[in-house]
Order: sequence, then structure tokens, then C-alpha cells
Amino acid sequence: MTAQESAAERSWRLWASVSVVAGLIVACLFGFIVVPLVQGQSIGLDPFTAICRSLGILPGTPAVSGPSSAAKPVPVSNVAWTPQVIRRLAAPNVQNGNDLAVNVCSACHGDHGVSTDPQFPNLAGQSTFAIYKQLHDFKDGTRQNDTMSAVVQDLDDSQMADVAAHFSALNLGDLDPGSPHTDDPTIVKLVQDGDPSRGLPACAACHSPRAGGPIEIPTLVGLRKEYIVAQLQDFANGERKNDLYGRMRNIASKLTPQEIEAVAQYYSQLR
Repeated sequence: MTAQESAAERSWRLWASVSVVAGLIVACLFGFIVVPLVQGQSIGLDPFTAICRSLGILPGTPAVSGPSSAAKPVPVSNVAWTPQVIRRLAAPNVQNGNDLAVNVCSACHGDHGVSTDPQFPNLAGQSTFAIYKQLHDFKDGTRQNDTMSAVVQDLDDSQMADVAAHFSALNLGDLDPGSPHTDDPTIVKLVQDGDPSRGLPACAACHSPRAGGPIEIPTLVGLRKEYIVAQLQDFANGERKNDLYGRMRNIASKLTPQEIEAVAQYYSQLR
């Protein structure tokens, strides 16, 4: 190759490189500055925000305005397990709890915490924390029930703590000794092991005595089948929303109607 040909090749490579770099610069200017400025102006964005959005520094796009919502955040519960609340639940006023149970609660939940009406849960032997949380949720509206929402409006935190401790200390007893235990291995496995393929944890992981789950988890042993079914259905369709982090809504929505009935039957027969 002659010196003249070598010089021509270097010149061609230089101009080719310059052309590519210039093209990239023009494309970047057009794509990240010119177009975002034009699009941002149409929706009222300032130039800096429009350019930052196009570069991915800020969320959103300069092409369309982001959706807005006037909805206010609604908590699923206002109960906080502070040391003060836990100490209060551990040291109830026994007489006050007994009086409240007799005068306010017994008409629906029975004199000894065992209801004769399937729509009302048995409270005897229930977790103190679970009862306190549900009473609190009924009062502030994060859980809805016409009867309970009205009843708890006149109760303060101390009274709710006392009556929760009262029912927790009662013995559930043997409601129906003749009921056979389920022998369906599918339901037993669902309760004890869950179904990982559907993202379903074991019911027993939280609802067994001393399972180690969140302290507000209720005890299901001995609750009436009709009540458990109603609550699972309400969680599944989103009518009940006071489960922290949507745990029960997520689980119940994955259960079939037949599984809901069978799980409720399983726990209603346990002693």
C-alpha cells in the first residue's frame, strides 16, 4: 500500500468515526432533550423535570401526565402493640371484665363465652390480643359489623382490655363431643403443610396454639363452622379488610369454596 493510499484510508476512517459520533450526539439531543421538552410542555412539565424523566432519573414520562388520586390512605388497623398496651392486657381489672361480659357481651356470646348463635363467635379461650384488636378495629371502623360497631363505641381501651382478658381466661369446654374428626388427607395437609404450589402457607403455622405467629392471630379451635366460613368468605371477596398486610385476604382468595367449608369444619371439630 502506497503512502497516498494509507493517508486516504486514515482520512476515511476519521470521517466515518466523526459521522458516527455526530449521529449519536444528534440522536441523544433529539431523543433526550428536544422530544421530552416538546412533550413535557404539552402537559405542563418544566424542562428540567421533562429531561430527568426521559433519562430515567425521575419516575414518569414527559409524554403523558401521571395518574392522580384523591383517595386517602385507610389503615387496616390502628392497634399498636406498645409495651404499655401489652402490660395493660397482662394486668386486667378482673371484676370490671366480668361485669362488662355479663352486661354487654353475654346476650350474643353467651354467659361463659360460648355462643348459641352460629353467627357469633365463641370467645372462651380466645387470644386476649385477638379479642382486644378486633374490639379496637370495630370501634375505629377498620372492621365493619352493625351490631359490634355500635356496642363498642361506649368502651374505652381499658374496658376492652379487661373484657378481652376475661374471655381469654375462660374454658371453651367440649361443645360437641359427638362430631367426627375429618379424615380427608387433602384438608389435613392443607392445614398442617399448606400448598406451596399456590403460595398457601399452613393454617397451623399461625393458628395453632403457641405457633409463634403475630400476637393478634386468633385461635380457631372450637369456633363454629358457620362463623369461620363467613370470615374466610369476607376476606376472600375483600369485605373484611382489617388483616395486617392483607395476609388473610391473600390466602382466602386462593381457597376454593369447598376448601373453605372443609377447613372451617376441621377447626370447628378440634378440641
